[in-house]
Amino acid sequence: MKIQTRLVPAALLTALLLPAQMSAQAQTPAQAQTPATALPAAWTGARLSTATYVILNPQMVGPNLLGGSDQASVLDAMRRDSGNALKRRYPGATISTDAISAGAIHVTPVLNTPSALLPWLKLTARLDLTLPEGDRVSVGQEFTLWDVYQHRAEAANYVYDQLAQRLP
Repeated sequence: MKIQTRLVPAALLTALLLPAQMSAQAQTPAQAQTPATALPAAWTGARLSTATYVILNPQMVGPNLLGGSDQASVLDAMRRDSGNALKRRYPGATISTDAISAGAIHVTPVLNTPSALLPWLKLTARLDLTLPEGDRVSVGQEFTLWDVYQHRAEAANYVYDQLAQRLP
């Protein structure tokens, strides 16, 4: 099984994740052929390793397949474990709760859910990072539900550790 990992500017990732019928109606031929933009110059391992990160409210996109308390647990785990994964990746980094922290990188954990809870279906986990200069970069990866389920209580740790390893 080949794991797909992508590191792309957030604007491009957002355009790629639009539903097919919406993008087909709204897209002009010129938009469909726009080349991928380069990663920001500030996107370096040295910078990220000492940065301050603010984890914003996580988002679940797609069908709501979980009940209220289960969904709240998943969202809490996404927030907590994405920050912990960044701290494990960059021990010199700071995880802050102050959303207006000057110079902080804002991180939004996103989970695109599949249409049903079947082991072979895939979900996409993503970290959307907004640099203080305004540049946005997303790191995303697909996982089968079976792969995630096998990690049970540590599922969010597993997913966000995989994403953090893709950072420079």
